[in-house]
Amino acid sequence: MFSHILIAHDLSLESDIALQRAAQLANQHHARLTLLHVVEGHPDAKALAELQAAAEKVLGERLATYSHCRADVVLRSGQAAQVTLEVASDIGADLLVVGGHHKGRPELFSGTNLERLARHCGMPLLLARCEQVAPYQRAIVALDQSLCGCQALRSAACLLPAEAELLGINIFDGSGRRDARQTSEQLEIQQGLLQHMVEDECEQLPARKSPVRVEVIPGTLAGSLDERIREERPQLLALGQHSRSRLSEALLGSLPIHYLRQPPCDVLLVK
Repeated sequence: MFSHILIAHDLSLESDIALQRAAQLANQHHARLTLLHVVEGHPDAKALAELQAAAEKVLGERLATYSHCRADVVLRSGQAAQVTLEVASDIGADLLVVGGHHKGRPELFSGTNLERLARHCGMPLLLARCEQVAPYQRAIVALDQSLCGCQALRSAACLLPAEAELLGINIFDGSGRRDARQTSEQLEIQQGLLQHMVEDECEQLPARKSPVRVEVIPGTLAGSLDERIREERPQLLALGQHSRSRLSEALLGSLPIHYLRQPPCDVLLVK
């Protein structure tokens, strides 16, 4: 369960969509909600006080449009991604919600605040882009046998209502196998291992009305996952981000980059 949700709001339409999702999740989890707006540069104390009052008014009005939940409004100055991470740590947030990259050009993703947050955020990061903000009813998690895959599964399950469908998908690259029989045997073994892993994880998760489904699919990672996403049409896609070293903590893998650049639905990134 999430207890303190931080939404980074830059007054854009995309941030309003993220605010709706953050408010919905705060209501669902009975969680505390904090709205953060970062002013670029270094205004003086008087200007900051005036901006704080304006932020409380504007963001309070926007929140009231979507929800009756209460929220703290925080205004800071500085570099947006860095300040957001500092505030998230200071207030003890356990979920960061952000809006989409609103320049509308995926090739400009590199160097954006979204990319910086995704690289350095230590807590689950939810990119909210879907305008339909009813509670999630269908989610996909990209599974492997790593710890971060398990953490992505846990975080996704915690975001979902008990009746929602959760599908774990593992993409199996069988290109190096010598024949179809060998590939089939490996698929069966992989399916059994992942099913066992998911069952163990589910024992520690909130009770669900339907079991987590597991699929092992031969193919290429992004391509095969794209195809299942088109078929399943989830409202949420959860991805684990490997962080085994200082270098990997500062880099994004190809799968997170692919889906953060062009998200097919809301994307949850978990380390």
